[in-house]
Amino acid sequence: MKKELLSPVGNMESMYCAIHNGCDAIYLGGKKFGARAFADNFTNEEIVYAIRYCHLYGVKIYVTINTMIYESEIEECLKYIRFLHQNNVDALIMQDIGLIKRVREQFPNLEIHASTQMHTHNEEQIHLLESLGIKRVVLARELALEDINHFKTNMEIEIFIHGALCISYSGQCLFSSLLLNRSGNRGSCAGICRLPFKLVENNFVLPLKGEYLLSTKELSTLEDFDALLNSNIFSYKIEGRMKSSNYVAYTTRLYRMLIDKYEKNEPLTITEEEKQKLSVLFNRGFTKGHLFKETNVNLMNDISPNHQGIYLGEVLEIKKDKIKIYLNCNLHQEDGIRFANVDKGFIVNYLYDEKGLLIKEAKKGDIVYVLNKIGLKRKGSVLKTIDSVLEHELKSFESKKIPISCKVKAKINEPLLISFSDQENIVTIQKDLVLSAIKNPTTDDVIKEKLSTLGNTPFLLKDIKIEKDKHCFIPVSILKNSKRELVELLTKKREEKIPHSFVEKDIDEKVIVQNKKVKQIKVHVLVRNEEQLLTCLEYPVQSIYVTDALLYKKYKNDKRIFLRLPRVKDTFESLEKEQLLIGETGSLYKYGKTNHCITDYYLNVANHLSFSYLESLGAKRITLSIELSKEQLTYLCEQINNKEKIELYLYGKPEVMIMKYCPLNRYLNHEKTCRICHGNKKYYLKDRNNKLYRLLPEAKENHLTHLFYYQNMNTIHELSYYKTLGISNYRIEFLEESVEEIKSILRKIF
Repeated sequence: MKKELLSPVGNMESMYCAIHNGCDAIYLGGKKFGARAFADNFTNEEIVYAIRYCHLYGVKIYVTINTMIYESEIEECLKYIRFLHQNNVDALIMQDIGLIKRVREQFPNLEIHASTQMHTHNEEQIHLLESLGIKRVVLARELALEDINHFKTNMEIEIFIHGALCISYSGQCLFSSLLLNRSGNRGSCAGICRLPFKLVENNFVLPLKGEYLLSTKELSTLEDFDALLNSNIFSYKIEGRMKSSNYVAYTTRLYRMLIDKYEKNEPLTITEEEKQKLSVLFNRGFTKGHLFKETNVNLMNDISPNHQGIYLGEVLEIKKDKIKIYLNCNLHQEDGIRFANVDKGFIVNYLYDEKGLLIKEAKKGDIVYVLNKIGLKRKGSVLKTIDSVLEHELKSFESKKIPISCKVKAKINEPLLISFSDQENIVTIQKDLVLSAIKNPTTDDVIKEKLSTLGNTPFLLKDIKIEKDKHCFIPVSILKNSKRELVELLTKKREEKIPHSFVEKDIDEKVIVQNKKVKQIKVHVLVRNEEQLLTCLEYPVQSIYVTDALLYKKYKNDKRIFLRLPRVKDTFESLEKEQLLIGETGSLYKYGKTNHCITDYYLNVANHLSFSYLESLGAKRITLSIELSKEQLTYLCEQINNKEKIELYLYGKPEVMIMKYCPLNRYLNHEKTCRICHGNKKYYLKDRNNKLYRLLPEAKENHLTHLFYYQNMNTIHELSYYKTLGISNYRIEFLEESVEEIKSILRKIF
């Protein structure tokens, strides 16, 4: 099976770099609905051009609509999708499950890829996506290669092979949204995980060397890429829509080289020079990631969240105006450098040798001087963060050429026929009758010369077959004009290649608006221990969600008790007639029809399409996204027929991250098997503003860690307004509240 190399494109320059350095496909976003809102992104006009340009070079183009879609955006989003489909986009990369369902119904010929934002990490989720007719799934980055190889599916599998990693499961992070109102599920992530934190044990700040406790290294699978190529993975995705065009060019070039070697059964070798060039373009340190089961230490870089570059040398002496450096590698004028101990740097506009003379470059082992632009006072290591020579080299790449063949038929007194073929498309033109030569007949060499000189066109003539009479004559002007016409015809045919014919079906959807004010509400509480459970049983709560399976078994005879299933779930036991709170789609697909299932807010329901789809899978109640504003919630409620199935988050500390990473195991137990989770100590992350975020590791071998918001979300004061929307079911979540605190909260409602 031929493998696909998929490159990131944040602007037009990156697109050219990706295509001409060997990608098979690109992915990009428009000005809305993409998970990289702060990339340059593409206007509609630019997207049309990009589609034609990609198809000209035989490259597929996927457009991202990988965000949670608000109710008020549905029509605009469908209009945008119609535009993309009409202009022959190869596929959409999508997150919102309700919108996916609608697109599959309305545009049945449009290919959909399930974004990594869909949190797909188990086989039941894959079966659900298959049932929707999705062509490809982009798997969660937390999966190991051996897990991926065990998945049985006819869908194409896509994984990330290089670039930035999220520390939280994608689509499951609320940190940026709650703290800064910049939602990761809406493409506006503020990168909170790249900020400094302190680890707190009870009330004591633990002394650690690094501060960036949630900052991952960059993923790189170059060293083990053969294992990935020998797997059931089809598409290999490079992250980087917000990175430079040179980064896109070089990463694409390296992985293209390895895929080509693999297809030729050659060893997948990469030189130290190639690794160094990659490192100087961008790295935070490299990791093989969860794909290859890296340890916490090898996954994270807690010293710096920034680009590390490569080691340049050491500061030997500091003067007021100049810094003396011993070089461990070459340095050129216009290179970028940074001093590691102060994390400051600059572009080297002036470079001096030991004699104080201006020079353009220096080599490894040389001693040089640079201007002290930053007021450096301490010696230390120097990093090279920009290689100007490499940057220049990458901007002058050779354009990709499309090999074509040509056939010429020139028979006297018959029309001249010339065709170009790219193996998939054939274009032919017919000219006037071929004449007999009076003096100088047209030779094969003349025909070859005039037709093969393709200059700045995208084509390269690899083969020409000529069938002609010996004494025929063809004017040179006819050959030149024929070549130009054939290039135009073949270009147009390639640009307008239609992956699927455009089909749109009418969708008849009836929404009955019934906004009756609710008189009596139903309260559903989540508890984390037996004491909390027993306290809540004293009140007229409708449901009690427990996080402990043993606690559920003990009290399950009470019809109010539900078990909250993990939202990272690898195995699926047989369950029937159980009461379940579900946080990932695989469990709903598996258990929805045979159990009493409620869906959690982690499923990011923000429109009636997602609400209806989860309802069709068997959900008895659906908890809406906690990212909805009051205005968005109001509009959504107007579009939902079965308002009695809405559950709304009212009070609690939401979980802002779920991580396949345990800071406690890393810092307190140094990667050994530990039982810190079982202790009585409490652990927090403290941010720069002294806000404390509770860390709650799972007492299991997988070391999943839950991170909670620093304060309670509390909209109990809005309860009377919510009732006017027709909402009767409300969620209260308790984390570490005491009995008295629980009673105090519940008294405000009952």
